[in-house]
This record gives sequence, C-alpha cells and structure tokens, in this order.
Amino acid sequence: MCGLAGWVAYDHDLSVHGGTASAMTETLACRGPDDRGVWISPHAVLGHRRLSIIDLEGGRQPMHVTGEGDGLPVLVYTGEVYNYRELKEELVGLGHDFRTSSDTEVVLHAYLEWGEHFAERLNGMYALALWDPRTEELLLVRDRMGVKPLFYYPTPDGVLFGSEAKAILAHPDAEAVVDREGLAEIFAIINTPGHAVFKGMHEVVPGTVVRFHRGGHTTRTYWQLEARPHTDDLDTTITRIRELLEDIVERQLVADVKVGTLLSGGLDSSAITALAAKVFRDQGKQERIKAFSIDFKNNEENFRGNGIWMDPDTPYAVDVARRSGAEHVVVELENHHVLDEDVRMRVLRAQDLPISTGDMEHSLYHLCKALKEQVTVALSGETADELFGGYNWFFDKEAVEGDTFPWYDAWRRLGGLDTMKEIGLWDRLGLDEYVAKRYAEALAEVPRLEGESADEARMRELSYLNISRWENFLLDRKDRISMAASLEVRVPFTDHRLVEYVFNVPWAMKTFDGREKSLLRAAASHVLPESVLERKKSPYPSTQDVEYVRALRAKVEALLDGSPVLDLVPAEGIRKLLDKPVESYAGLGGLWGMRAVMERLVEFDAWVKEYDVRVEW
Repeated sequence: MCGLAGWVAYDHDLSVHGGTASAMTETLACRGPDDRGVWISPHAVLGHRRLSIIDLEGGRQPMHVTGEGDGLPVLVYTGEVYNYRELKEELVGLGHDFRTSSDTEVVLHAYLEWGEHFAERLNGMYALALWDPRTEELLLVRDRMGVKPLFYYPTPDGVLFGSEAKAILAHPDAEAVVDREGLAEIFAIINTPGHAVFKGMHEVVPGTVVRFHRGGHTTRTYWQLEARPHTDDLDTTITRIRELLEDIVERQLVADVKVGTLLSGGLDSSAITALAAKVFRDQGKQERIKAFSIDFKNNEENFRGNGIWMDPDTPYAVDVARRSGAEHVVVELENHHVLDEDVRMRVLRAQDLPISTGDMEHSLYHLCKALKEQVTVALSGETADELFGGYNWFFDKEAVEGDTFPWYDAWRRLGGLDTMKEIGLWDRLGLDEYVAKRYAEALAEVPRLEGESADEARMRELSYLNISRWENFLLDRKDRISMAASLEVRVPFTDHRLVEYVFNVPWAMKTFDGREKSLLRAAASHVLPESVLERKKSPYPSTQDVEYVRALRAKVEALLDGSPVLDLVPAEGIRKLLDKPVESYAGLGGLWGMRAVMERLVEFDAWVKEYDVRVEW
C-alpha cells in the first residue's frame, strides 16, 4: 500500500533539504511501516514509506530503472496493479529487462515504453509520482476510481505533494488554512472531486495525470465514465457480472503476505468473502480465508431498527462463513473502545479532516487493528451500493425526484439536516447556495445516452452522483483508517471493467426482481446462503448504547467553555442540542443524524486545535 511524498523546486537547490524531505515522508509511517527511502536531486526529492506486499525483498522505493544516478525516471508508487503480470510479459517481449518481481518495476518500465499514456494500461488501485530527469518533469497519477489518495500544493517555483495532506503540511511553506469554501465542503457532505479543503491544496482527481514542468502544470483525463448502449439480455448480463467478479477477486488475492476479508453479513462483503473462499478451494490451499466482522457487546439486546439499519449483522456473517467455509473472526467492542481519546485522535490524524461518522470510524479502526494482527491485506465490499443501486434513496420518490444530492433526503430523515439548520450552522456557511452550485456542476458532468427515457436518464444521474461523489467519502475513509493500522484494503467492486459495464446496464434491469442490487444478488447466488440473498440492505454497524450518547453530550457541553466551534455555531445553538432528551437520538431508531452533527462538531474542535488551523472568513 505505502505512502509517498515529495517536493519539486525549479529555482532552488534541494540537495541541502534532506531533512525536510525526511520529515514529510515520516508523517506517512503508518502507511508504510516496513521500509523507508528518500531520493534527493537538485530540483526534486521523492520520499517513500513501504508496506511490503509483493516481492518483499526486491520492491524497495524510490525505484530507478537500472540504479541510482542512471539519469532515467525515478518512481514512488502506492497501491497495487492487478494486471502487472500480463504487462510484464508484454514489456519483456518489447525488450525490457527486469531486476525484481514487483509490480512497481512494471509500472516504471510501462512509463518508459508508453510515456504518460501508460496509465490507460493499468488495472488497479494506485497513486504515483514519477520524476523524469531527462525533461525535468513530474507526473502525478491517480487510479480511475480514486481508491488511493494523492494531493498537491503548488508553490511559486514548483510543487509539494503527498499521499496525505499531513505530508504536505510538514513542509514549512505549506499552511493549514481553511476558508469559507473549505468549511462548506466539510459540513455539506458532497465530497467534490479535486477539493482538498485546505486552502491552496488540491486533490489529484481520479483518472487523471497531472504534469508539472517549469512553465506550470497541465492535467489530462485518461479515464471517465461514458454512456454506452447495453445490448446484453438479462441472463448474459448476470453471467458477465459473475465472470468479472470471479476474475477480479482472484486477481486481488495475489500477495506475498496473508490475505483476509471484511465481512459484515451484507450482500456486498458476503459476495466478496464467498468468492475469495472459492478461489482458495479451487487453488487447493490448505488454509481457509479469514473473514472479520465487528459487533458491539449486547448489540442483539440493544438493537432497534429504524428503516436504515434493519437488523444486527453477526447472524448473517455466521451464515456466510458456514456456507463458504471461511474462518470467521468476530471483533467485539464496548463503548470505551469508541470513546477512547487516543483512538479518536489517531482516527482524526489518519483522515486529516473532521469528516466524521462518529463511532463508526472509531470502531473501524479497532477492526483494522484486529485484522492487522493476523493478515496484511483485506478485501472489502465498497462501491457495490453505488454501482448496483443499494441505497434507500435509489427507491425513494422524494430523493429521486428531488433537485439535490439524493443522500440529503436520508440525512433529513435521520435528523441531520434539520439539526444543522436549527443550530444556525447551515445558514452561517451559506450551504443552500454551495450545495446548489456543486449539484449543478455534478449534473453537467453526467454522460448522456441518446434516446434514453427520462426515467432511465434520471437513474443514470443518480448512479453517477453516487459513484463520483458519495463513493469518494467511503473510499477515502476506508483507505485512511485502514492505513492508520498499516492494513492494505483492496476493493474489488472498483475494478474499472466492472464499473463501466454495470454503469451502463439500464435501471430496469438492475432492479429486475423489484429489489435493490438485483443483478449482484443473482450473480452471487451460487455462493451465498439464502439468508443473505433475502436480506435487505443495512449499513455498517453503529452503537445504540445510551451511555455512548451521554459521553458524547459531555464533550459537546465542554465546547461552551471555549472552542473554535463557537465561531460556526453560537452558544445558543449548542444549548439547543443539549436540551434535546437523550432518548431522541440515543439509539439508531431515533434521530441518528442529530447525533452525527454533535460528533462532527466535537471533531471539528479537535481538528482545529491539533492541526493549528487558521480559519479565514
């Protein structure tokens, strides 16, 4: 998985700045606990922290073509390229010699052969920085779906860059400043591609190549979703999806370390776990794949459904493990685990932003830590809901016919939207105008298919909004928190072949049996138990224990003693939150969104203090 950082300066001699390069690189130690390397030249420095996954001995970075000082391109790279074996075979046929068995070296030689268009040939999750001494140009490249993060911060004579914002902020010329637009991005729940929240900083947009040179920089999009006619019938479509998933999972199980899965008991993670277990059996492996679930102590007794969270996960995960032959591991948590201040700060530092879903982020960190004790790589089910239509808002008339992002309807129903308005935060940040602007921008990007009905066109819009915006948040959260535990999480449903194919399947076919994710259910029916096939979508688990909310209220009350939050929300607004009876938002059956707003305010307070953020109005 790894982490990268670096600095390009055309008007300075960076040879004397090794200390700064090392400091930037060391902020990413959790992403790469196994090795470190820094390469320094007059106008470019590249730093790397490595989590060893493939070719444990030979894959060290920064990587050179033949050796340091050869005058050829130098690469720092994070992630995995799943078709590296086929690419290597092709490159050998074209005359390339290889010194290692790593996918990193394949990427480096692919650039030598095809220039910046090598990106189109990669199948995987990756972010990379490549310095070419021959032209004194830097390339920053990010995978198609944005699984791996990558940021940059232009300077008067070059650029700073890193896998995470903290690597850039470790440089003395970078400031932790957030302006009104950055604040709006934090609280509006949009996740605009390219927006990094910190003023002056940018995210490399998924599917793009950013090229820096003495005259500035340019950006080229090498992949984006396109609207294409879908000509396969239902049976052929189901078969094609099944074949793609089987190929994808088999590719993503390749590693020189132990691999497991994250298993919630929902359709998505269950399908991945069952297919992975099947690969293990087909390959004749003696060991069973380990599947990890999370649960809260006494959850079955405390659980109350609310139309979003339907039922506890564990019984379904047990059924999947039994049916597939996976070795099931349950990580059980209590309130003190998700309230632990050290854990909360680790999660905040992992994300660099107060983008909080509260106890779900903290429990995810505990889950990833538990996985890391037994495996180094885990497969996860993110992106299936966006692709196949799994969220409630795909089926909610108000959300479908609305004039804003569809998840706002769920946010309103759970009390989050009204709470932000009631306490004054929504109007203070001008979020009506900001959301409307970003929504119009997103709709303008949606690829259109000539002759498509109005209903199908609208569902294509909703799919695109989910894939390009909502999924940004989920992928980034999973990457940041798993990497804080030095765990690599792979996401089979983000394979661009599957994304391109399913995006263009008509909505009527995606819901052919009148249910959510009909195609995925049919494609995975041969490996899943009936209980999971019949289960309705239920999100990642969240505690319903009233004691958690009481502890959270105490943190919110402490904000009244003096906090940067009071610049956003007046004391009167904080008191309105505290005046609500605990029972109104203690369980998931209550106004969970109100609780989420309280958690975000607490996180914002901690973030401003921890990062010494200067807020510009």
